[in-house]
Amino acid sequence: MSKSSYNIAVIIAGIDEEYQSEILSGIEEFKSRNRVNIAVFVSFSGVMGNQRHDVGEFNIFNLPDFKLFDGAILLTNTIGYQPVINDIFARIRKAGIPTVSVDYDVKDFYHIGIDNGRAMRDITEHIIHKHGCRTFNYVSGPKDNPESKERYESFLEVLKENNISIEKERIYFGDFRSPSGREAVNAFVESGKPMPEAIVCANDDMAISAMIALNALGYRIPEDIIVSGFDNTYRAHNYPTELTSVERPLHRSGKLACEILFNHFNNIPQERSTILDMHPHFTESCGCADCSETATDVKALKNINYKKFSKFESTTQYMSLVNRMSSQLVECDSLFEFTRSLKPFISEIKPELFCMCICSDWNIEAETSHGSAAPVTVNGYTKDILVPLSYKYGRFSSLPPFASADILPGLFDATPKGRMYYFIPLHFRERALGYIVIMNSRFPLQSSMFQTWCITMSNMLENVRKIISLDLAVQKLNKLYTVDTLTGIFNRNGFVNNATPQFEQCIKNHRPVMLMFIDMDGLKLINDNYGHDAGDNAIRTIANIIEDSCVNSEVYCRFGGDEFIIFGAGFSSDEAQNLTQKINANTEFYNQRNDVPYTIAASIGFHIAYPDEGDDLFNLVTIADNIMYKAKKKKKLSKYLKT
Repeated sequence: MSKSSYNIAVIIAGIDEEYQSEILSGIEEFKSRNRVNIAVFVSFSGVMGNQRHDVGEFNIFNLPDFKLFDGAILLTNTIGYQPVINDIFARIRKAGIPTVSVDYDVKDFYHIGIDNGRAMRDITEHIIHKHGCRTFNYVSGPKDNPESKERYESFLEVLKENNISIEKERIYFGDFRSPSGREAVNAFVESGKPMPEAIVCANDDMAISAMIALNALGYRIPEDIIVSGFDNTYRAHNYPTELTSVERPLHRSGKLACEILFNHFNNIPQERSTILDMHPHFTESCGCADCSETATDVKALKNINYKKFSKFESTTQYMSLVNRMSSQLVECDSLFEFTRSLKPFISEIKPELFCMCICSDWNIEAETSHGSAAPVTVNGYTKDILVPLSYKYGRFSSLPPFASADILPGLFDATPKGRMYYFIPLHFRERALGYIVIMNSRFPLQSSMFQTWCITMSNMLENVRKIISLDLAVQKLNKLYTVDTLTGIFNRNGFVNNATPQFEQCIKNHRPVMLMFIDMDGLKLINDNYGHDAGDNAIRTIANIIEDSCVNSEVYCRFGGDEFIIFGAGFSSDEAQNLTQKINANTEFYNQRNDVPYTIAASIGFHIAYPDEGDDLFNLVTIADNIMYKAKKKKKLSKYLKT
């Protein structure tokens, strides 16, 4: 297969970590030099200690239909949850696309890795033979992570070969993230065991965190405790005590993954698995500072300080962005306000494209027949996706809805240069709200604040959703408070709320008001002969007749039982009489056209008054009621049943 451009999916978690960002920077470099579109599907799972949050993060991996892509690059060793990984593998195999797995050797996929066992062996043997250590503690990555297992097993093997035993209390299983190093040191202290001569860590982030925790407890490194890491990241070089670690070509791994796919596309023969060179970097944290490898000249020190300053400036800048964005979005109570307030902050991150894609059911609070909340979207996304905010090449717009199966309109359009998209989930706990798309922006890889920025956007969107849901709930409660459940017209509360302002305005402007009282005739006979369901239907019929007859802004309600009242502002006696005749005519029309075994009838009385300040609306209702009662008494006590 050979064509002008290719589309590659990347699956990854935690791009705020240096391991991931370095590999992605290699992929980005390849993209910049070749006509290739990269779609990076990112989760920030495993950092909150909240399983429901992780479910929401993992949902982004359900978005891509891998059949739409020419190839895939996987960093599934960063995900840390095997069922999710297995699902990704199954879907890719079903799609049948060539795939490169980085640092996780998977059958049928291309593989890029290093000899983790050899690297950990070199570090451990050095600490034993060069520095004479015999007591060790170990900070591991996740138990089910292949790289973590290789490093851990190699460490144990070296100890065994050198007749060194290690108790289980001296081993801590973390998650490759920085907090695990601090937590490991705390666990070692709380175990009651004497502190070791050396702590070997499965990566640099955990090692540096462990060194900070040890320093806080008064331990010197390496004088009191030797510490080693793995990966030789930027932090390993620039911590005050440079970290003994294993140097590996992460940036090269990203570029090579793309090159392997391109070789496959162009039928160039190659090996399935590629093992990259690596070597230990023995330095200050084990007592082996090498002056030839450390920065001793002024120029090198200035360069390090400049990098630190730039990183600090970037973090400060984006921290301000996140704080300002959060304070603006928290004030929003509608999606319109949310997108309007978000616009200036999108411009600040300088993407070529930004899209906020939300599920069509993101704010629906429908109820089932049992009264419980309707199920929310958790696995995958709704069939239709809404795009209330889109930014492309400096201009904002909204896009029409599109099918989630398409991922993003125009994703695979031909382009003279490569594009790199980041797809990040919008969710609250496990509930999928949608996702955001960022194209060709340095923000995702440049700033450690990117994760916070994404989580803030999700939380603020959820805040808007809850406000909308609360408003809907208030409307429902208000309806229950003001609407008669049997007839659907106002009850007394609804009547008072709506008639009182008009009544007061008539007092102020010296205008007349009309109160009409309607009492149904023969309801007891209907109930006794045909049951209360028929009686309820008769009451609803009268309500419908009143509703059809009142077309001039009258306020009407079911006053109670089979009684109804109507209020009219500015009504004359003639207008009230016309309304009475209209109600009677509509009642007769119903009786003629509907085949029910009873006759609908009602007695009506009305009263016209010019109210004064302090008059009570319901005093006029009472007068109208008395007038209606006199009209009812004049009627013969006839049957209201059809014969």
